[in-house]
Amino acid sequence: MSPIEAAADDLQDLAVRWSIGEARADDVVELACAALVAGLDSPALRVLAGYTRAEAEYEVPDLLPVALDELDLVFYPRDSEAGQEAAVRALAHQLLAGKLTPRDLALRVHQRFGHQLPLAERLAELDDEYDIIEYGDRTLAELDAEVTAEAQALMHRRLDHN
Repeated sequence: MSPIEAAADDLQDLAVRWSIGEARADDVVELACAALVAGLDSPALRVLAGYTRAEAEYEVPDLLPVALDELDLVFYPRDSEAGQEAAVRALAHQLLAGKLTPRDLALRVHQRFGHQLPLAERLAELDDEYDIIEYGDRTLAELDAEVTAEAQALMHRRLDHN
């Protein structure tokens, strides 16, 4: 994957995580700067990269969808099922990139989506298992491995749909 493709993937994932409250507006600004350095470019992305932290909270909600559109990326409406599924995959990507632990992934997905999102159901169930691990016959390592395998499966299905 080229640096530009990686920057586009990172921006797409961050936009999804931002839309569900898993990232801050100033994270978007910081990543916009990194994306420009990597060679990703659009007029709105340049404006995003120039915002201060104080401006980010007010300006990112209006400009991020424009920047994504200019870059042929997808902005998911906050309550859409497609957006929720994209958010689960973005969080799974965070685990696979070493930025989340398996327990954190299962917990965040369960807290955000409960047992209501079919794509995330297994992760929600695994979060329940973490809560009762001392009463079961599974080890923490086994549970972590299953969460990681589920994250890999989510990413594999994501690649199959792109």
